[in-house]
Amino acid sequence: MSFTLAKRRRNEPAFYDYHPEPSRFREDVLSGLTGKQRQIPPKYFYDERGSRLFDAICQLPEYYPTRTEIKLLERYGAEMAQCMGEGSILVEFGSGSSLKIRLLLDALQPAAYLPIDISRKHLLNAARRLSHDYPMVAVHAICADYTCPLALPTCFISGAKTGFFPGSSIGNFEPLEALQFLKQVAALLGRGSGLLIGVDLKKEIALLNAAYNDSQGITAAFSLNLLQRINRELEADFDLSAFEHRAFYNTIKGRVEMHLVSCRRQIVTVSNQRFEFQAEETLHIENSYKYSIEEFQQLAKVAGFKPQRVWIDKESLFSVHYLYL
Repeated sequence: MSFTLAKRRRNEPAFYDYHPEPSRFREDVLSGLTGKQRQIPPKYFYDERGSRLFDAICQLPEYYPTRTEIKLLERYGAEMAQCMGEGSILVEFGSGSSLKIRLLLDALQPAAYLPIDISRKHLLNAARRLSHDYPMVAVHAICADYTCPLALPTCFISGAKTGFFPGSSIGNFEPLEALQFLKQVAALLGRGSGLLIGVDLKKEIALLNAAYNDSQGITAAFSLNLLQRINRELEADFDLSAFEHRAFYNTIKGRVEMHLVSCRRQIVTVSNQRFEFQAEETLHIENSYKYSIEEFQQLAKVAGFKPQRVWIDKESLFSVHYLYL
């Protein structure tokens, strides 16, 4: 796989554009709408507005993962940096909260920072800010779908690297998909490299349900924005007022599920194809698996990683693991 390097201006990060073609989005949506359980991959939440809404979710009082992970990075950042090694090449999968990466950049002082994200504008804006604020760090932003196999720019292929995958995004994968993704990361980083990864822990059901059904309705707006994006980009006619957000913890599968529920019987057209929804029929848009420490470490071992350290908050809400190859 090759990347297109956009022309670099002075004081700007290097930018490699390998954004998925619009046809990929169309194929995934149409395929997902034809199944018995209709579903759309959660990676398509993150257009420009979706990325802003997710940043707002991270500030909500009910949404414990972000603030808990940030506190762990603040408290144990020096220990994490010691595991990772100063002057390393830092590769972030998903360019999310700028505060998290700033805490890590402050503690680690890497030689280069490579954020990988599917949302082009969000990624470029974040990379520009970081390039300006950290002039001693070479920022190379890669617009790509990090859930698929990819290659780093040629100048970064060899040598040990450190991956950073915060936010418990690993929970969005089905367990077998999570295993495959970790194997891909291992192959991308190479022997002698490490991975710092945030993993949400199993906990009280009420706390989990509240985190994904906030009182301000921002998570609902985030979910419905997916339909708005489909309307805009795929010539669809979803009536946003005819769907409602619903999230709940599935005890048997150990995951929070997010759905958009049809409020009535209706027909929706997407790219000239018609889909009939019954009242209460759902469109499954995200899973968020929760792990015990032992469950996740076993998964990492099967993928080829060796668990070295884990940091947990006092309430055992969230964990940050350092794995090495």
